[in-house]
Amino acid sequence: MSSLFLRDDLESADVGSRVSLLGAEAKHAVTVNRTRLGEAVSIGNGRGLVVSGSVVSASPAELVLQVAEVRHIQKAEIGIHLAQALAKGGRDEMAVQAATELGVDGVIPWAAARSVSRWEGAKLDRGRERWTSIVREATKQSIRAWLPEVHALESTAQLAGRASAQRVVVLEPTASTSLSAIVPDGRQIVLVVGPEGGISPSELEAFAASGAEAMCLGSGVLRTSTAGPAALAVLNAALGRW
Repeated sequence: MSSLFLRDDLESADVGSRVSLLGAEAKHAVTVNRTRLGEAVSIGNGRGLVVSGSVVSASPAELVLQVAEVRHIQKAEIGIHLAQALAKGGRDEMAVQAATELGVDGVIPWAAARSVSRWEGAKLDRGRERWTSIVREATKQSIRAWLPEVHALESTAQLAGRASAQRVVVLEPTASTSLSAIVPDGRQIVLVVGPEGGISPSELEAFAASGAEAMCLGSGVLRTSTAGPAALAVLNAALGRW
């Protein structure tokens, strides 16, 4: 199976030309992934451009690919962004990783009222950097052409404010409408997932007042680590991605 590596400054390539990976990405490809001569690999820029071919040179300092195919992949017309509440025990990170593998277009860290984990002070930058690293590695693992954006931390008010221009869907077990009944209307979708203790009543009121829609996933209650990925699978089917 082909592997994908990322080179942010990759702008163009032609069939028959050679493209190199340098630095940490090359070292990871050769020493961790054990990429060897003749193997089929792909290099992408995270913005839709993917070049594929065979490895003609491999060292921890530089990996060289001879290009056999160049693809320009369009971004999904209706994007899905996961607004994931901060959660303890790494459950928010698990959700971000799985959502990236399942095709999410962006991730929004949410400081929910009942979030036990908090990004404050130095943790604010470290938390976003950690999620960005998780998204990058999951993008490579799932061989995705587009690298999801990790947004800055948002409050409930900021998240609810998105409903003026985007379709904000709040996952809530008590909602009367099932997510499987959703009908795409052309707007970008923001999928809101609460923390371990759920979304507070005041937050639900704020979302409803802003025009957000509350929807459920069946009759059970999923963990914060699994609710987002499960909902994303439903939306992938509804949007014709799968």
